Amino acid sequence: MTATASPPAAVTPGTTPDQRPNIVFIVADDLGWADLSVYGQTDYETPHLDRLAAQGVRFTQAYSNSAVCSATRFALITGRYQYRLRGGLEEPIARAGRHIGLPPEHPTLPSILRESGYRTALIGKWHLGTLPDFGPLKSGYDKFFGNYSGVIDYFTHKPGVGEQVPRDLWEDDVPVERVGYYTQILADEASAYVRQQSAEQPFFLSLHFTAPHWPWVGPEDEAVSRSLTDLFHYDGGNLQTYAKMVRSLDAAVGQVLAALDDSGLADNTIVVFTSDNGGERFSKTWPFTGQKTELLEGGLRVPTLLRWPARLIPQVSDQVTITMDWLPTLLGAAGLAPHPDFPSDGQDILGALTGARRNWARALFWRYKAQAQRAVRDGDWKYLKINDQEFLFNVQVDARERANLRHRHPEVFERLKAAWAEWDAQMLPITDEVFTHGLTPDVQADRYVPDRRQRSLGGVSN
Repeated sequence: MTATASPPAAVTPGTTPDQRPNIVFIVADDLGWADLSVYGQTDYETPHLDRLAAQGVRFTQAYSNSAVCSATRFALITGRYQYRLRGGLEEPIARAGRHIGLPPEHPTLPSILRESGYRTALIGKWHLGTLPDFGPLKSGYDKFFGNYSGVIDYFTHKPGVGEQVPRDLWEDDVPVERVGYYTQILADEASAYVRQQSAEQPFFLSLHFTAPHWPWVGPEDEAVSRSLTDLFHYDGGNLQTYAKMVRSLDAAVGQVLAALDDSGLADNTIVVFTSDNGGERFSKTWPFTGQKTELLEGGLRVPTLLRWPARLIPQVSDQVTITMDWLPTLLGAAGLAPHPDFPSDGQDILGALTGARRNWARALFWRYKAQAQRAVRDGDWKYLKINDQEFLFNVQVDARERANLRHRHPEVFERLKAAWAEWDAQMLPITDEVFTHGLTPDVQADRYVPDRRQRSLGGVSN
């Protein structure tokens, strides 16, 4: 079944089809806030992504829709809170992928673009349900090369370890084999796709890397890959290996940007680079605390870059934005609109970047089953609940979320808490069947559980 898109949409007045921008949307996997040198990394450099930032927009307040991967990908492709779809409740889609996924009849960013005349392709990670019921070709993409599952090994291209585990590498709906490091394979495929395009028909390329997601394997570490007993790789990895993984990601992006330059398509191509959630165990998230699977800023705030030379001047944007904004923003840039029966929960932020309007405050909502987490960002305020503990932070002045202001500003605290409950009532409920993944002290020592017999000393010194 083909994805249902809006009725054939006309481009905005004054915009002809050949003026519509190409779109290259690049997603890193588990990239931390400060893992790029342009965002604060000092242990290594990411020159290609730094150049992208210098030529375009660097966002300082960009969020992911979830603290885990497949949930954010639902929001990206639909432009809606992922909690409106059963598959979007999963944290992430794991073994349920054969039965739960993105319904093919749901309009998507690629399906709406394709209906208006765009070529569409996904190269890389899908993670929105598996064959035979789900897949990129069923949800708006003309072409697919990549993996269906949430993770594959960088060299074996398997979602697990052992001879009995089949490869998860596909071209459209046919399994294929490739030799080499997966990040580089995706770069080669994406570059070849770009070089096949022309200015005669616009294209939308989703390039979804698995890097720098575990296992912790760099481009020269095939021996490490062959020795793994578990893809979670709890017994491996270090800062040096992680640096190699991010630098190879940076080089891969640079290769695709070079293909745009060589093809003469760069000027009218929107390039977006972002991450599906915050960083993992070796990421740098300074100045934030928290990481993937947590609703602290380190689990949600993501490095995000946008370049469109034909329309946007280089700038740093403080506009608050979130993953689901990309559907209305990119459709708006193409002179299109979301499907009227599936209105976007996101907002078109292009006006804030062109100078057509000033930045505006946002009310954004999250929930996460592990540790019973809840969060609201409203203006500079953030309400956060982790299990039975509740907090109120001003994240503009307290980026590390240390000063709990719930008692100093009880009216703000109660307002945001009530707003979260009102929003939550509009979403699908989280049931016992929903899978969740969280940090536990048996695999990460800094996520210890304090002895409940101990009492906080508060301001008392001993």
